[in-house]
Amino acid sequence: MDDQRRTLALLRHAKSAYPEGIVDHERPLAPRGVRQARLAGDWLRANLPVIDHVLCSTATRARQTLEYTGVDSPVHYSERLYGTTAATVIEEIHTVDDGVMTLLVVGHEPVISEVAVRLAGAGGTDTAAVERISAKFPTSAIAVLRIGCSWERLEPGGATLINFHVPR
Repeated sequence: MDDQRRTLALLRHAKSAYPEGIVDHERPLAPRGVRQARLAGDWLRANLPVIDHVLCSTATRARQTLEYTGVDSPVHYSERLYGTTAATVIEEIHTVDDGVMTLLVVGHEPVISEVAVRLAGAGGTDTAAVERISAKFPTSAIAVLRIGCSWERLEPGGATLINFHVPR
């Protein structure tokens, strides 16, 4: 265990539009999604005022979600976060520099909820929040986990789920 505790926030992209003729990867946010992303940003600033780094899917709706949150942190856009598995997202988290104390991951369902549930389990985990996440992880929802190790050493069950918020 490290002396310092890290924070991982998992954000599902906001509500997307379905314009005709646009491939899934390029779908933009719907007007409701823009509002959701702004509300998610308000919540993030109030509850995680310092976000050191962001991992974001390359999908248009994920990039736009991040833009509308107003989070102004260094970003790594990763194609590996689109159409992937929970294991791949965790592999991406493992690559984050240990100087990062608060990490935001912007991704997609059903993977974001799988990552949250898979990582949760350390002492103090909010089991009611785990149940809510397992039932539904709505657009723009945010799961927040505390981690007592380096990013590289993060394992399933090794984080404490401390919050699950749906900005509306």
